[in-house]
Amino acid sequence: MTIKDIARESGYAVGTVSRVINHNPNVSDAARARILEVIEKYHFQPNANAKHLKQQANQGIAMIVKGTHNMLFASVLEKMQMECSAAGYTSMVFYIDENDNEVEQARCVCRERKPTGVIFLGSDRNHFGPDLADLGVPCLLMTNSAASTTIPNLSSVSVDDVDAAACMVRYLLEKGHRRIGFIGGNLLSSQPSSARLSGCINEFSRHGLTLDPEKQYVAARFTLQGGYIAIKQLLETMPDLTAVFAFSDIMAIGAMRALRDQRLYVPVNVSVCGFDGIELTDYLARRLTTIRQPVDQMAARGVSILIRCIEEGCDAVHELVPYELLTRESVRRLPDTNKTH
Repeated sequence: MTIKDIARESGYAVGTVSRVINHNPNVSDAARARILEVIEKYHFQPNANAKHLKQQANQGIAMIVKGTHNMLFASVLEKMQMECSAAGYTSMVFYIDENDNEVEQARCVCRERKPTGVIFLGSDRNHFGPDLADLGVPCLLMTNSAASTTIPNLSSVSVDDVDAAACMVRYLLEKGHRRIGFIGGNLLSSQPSSARLSGCINEFSRHGLTLDPEKQYVAARFTLQGGYIAIKQLLETMPDLTAVFAFSDIMAIGAMRALRDQRLYVPVNVSVCGFDGIELTDYLARRLTTIRQPVDQMAARGVSILIRCIEEGCDAVHELVPYELLTRESVRRLPDTNKTH
């Protein structure tokens, strides 16, 4: 009786059996109970080759990352690799440009590397259609919800972008800001940007205000330079702006530098806030007010969901995790006289 025989008898993958034998917690209760039942039935005893067999059982999960400047993705990626390793899986990382087609990349990877699952970090939902099922493996979209799709092999883990953005705008309005500029990605290809702008528009409307995207929103790349360039464009249409909400922390940091170069100081002249909660924002001269996405929780839930889909054939899962508003030094309250503007 070998570990492969246990897998065959129990109906679960070799990797799952290996995790049960090694007391790894990343196994469902049902799978653990069934595997232990078979082990007890045959009085199976792991031998000196168990570790080697576990290594043989490792299977690859492909991780496709859009862009190389996203520090949130870097943090999530690191945590996911750790989670995969702990669960007995290897990981393969592929970086593509922010404007490249991630699904086409996945097709190439599946054809050449035969992964057991695919994780997408960053995405253009226009690239995702029913033919994603043709990949033949479970897929996971991270930091972007796929709940509105009907793709049977695509799960997702994200925060509620609409609600989180509305929360930030509500905070800025409470601080007396009305002339607010917004920086994000291309609204046609960046679903998080589109969702976040919708949240901002909704919150403006809830307070009897109007947000004019033509005047108040600038699309740019999710980079330091993108944020820097976007500020120059915003100042042309909104020379009297008092606050900037960037849809990523990296953009916000680029925006802060651009404002300084225009001799506009944060937060004395212009308040700035971001989205993501990356570690770097803790060490700025003016710590950035931002929406923190829970990296550890997202990574753990994402990998757990994907592995269950791989090993147990579960249906796609779409999960929202809680965000946190971090109110810090980059936003100031305006004098009462500005509240009526």
